[in-house]
Amino acid sequence: MLLATLAGLAAAVWAFGSIGFGSVLAVAGRIGIDGFLVFCALSIGTFFILGAAWLAAAPGEPLDRIGLFAWARAVREAVSDLLPFSQIGGIVVGTRTLTTAGVPASRVYASFVVDMTTEMGAQLIFTLFGLAMMVSLLAAGGQAATLRPLILGGTGMMIAGMVMFFFAQRPALGLAGRVAQHFLPGSVVTMTGITDALRETYARRRRVALAFALNLLGWIASGIGGWIVLLMMGADISIWSALSIESLIFTLRSVAFAVPGAIGVQEAAYALAAPLFGLPPETALALSLAKRARDLAIGLPTLILWQVGEMRAVVLASRRG
Repeated sequence: MLLATLAGLAAAVWAFGSIGFGSVLAVAGRIGIDGFLVFCALSIGTFFILGAAWLAAAPGEPLDRIGLFAWARAVREAVSDLLPFSQIGGIVVGTRTLTTAGVPASRVYASFVVDMTTEMGAQLIFTLFGLAMMVSLLAAGGQAATLRPLILGGTGMMIAGMVMFFFAQRPALGLAGRVAQHFLPGSVVTMTGITDALRETYARRRRVALAFALNLLGWIASGIGGWIVLLMMGADISIWSALSIESLIFTLRSVAFAVPGAIGVQEAAYALAAPLFGLPPETALALSLAKRARDLAIGLPTLILWQVGEMRAVVLASRRG
């Protein structure tokens, strides 16, 4: 992870250095404080969409808990983006947020598996849309040809990962249950509960379909948020081109899951992909910078509140003990 982080930092330095950090800041400044607050508000709204998708994958949880699931999703993203734990650390903390709030562990982990599966499927659809928009560019030579291996390779890895994740769900849970039973007697009950909850959720196809639709809406909403920021910066770009660029960025970020916050991956991808759509690279990097600033503005308070909640739980546990 350390090597991946250093490589990502080097890529980020290259991206900003080749374009010029001063010109990137000048473009980013066009958004203004009001525009940045609008961007943050749109991102918070997206968390509620993604929280609703997670809630849909958790049969038995009341609708009024959408705020809790949105909060768990926000914590997951904050940990993944700001702490050196990669996306896996964010997943662990996000699920723990729900279990400490009283949601049964079997329901939390089963719903996470279903939510992750539908999220990956929705991202695949979103990526294929982006590829369809880029067919003519991929067929052309020049700079578009240099991105062809990244785009097609990243898409192929995402498809392979999604297929493996889908088919390995139940065998992996069974193996984890056997290992847990060997080292922690009695834990097999929990694993059995997760397997039963997973089977029950997949049996409710409408809930799974709803989770898929909401996750797809979340990807689209994130892309539209980027397009709105580009407009506020004065960029002349259509929503379809913006969504195509964002689908590529999201794909490469997912493939580089081991790099905390996709440092450098996001910046390099913007610098290479933006010119294909007539978007100045400094404007694309300004969007990346705005996203990093948004992550800090939303993520830091989220992490602080999460830590306060963790300390409160420890204090309550010590008093009970």
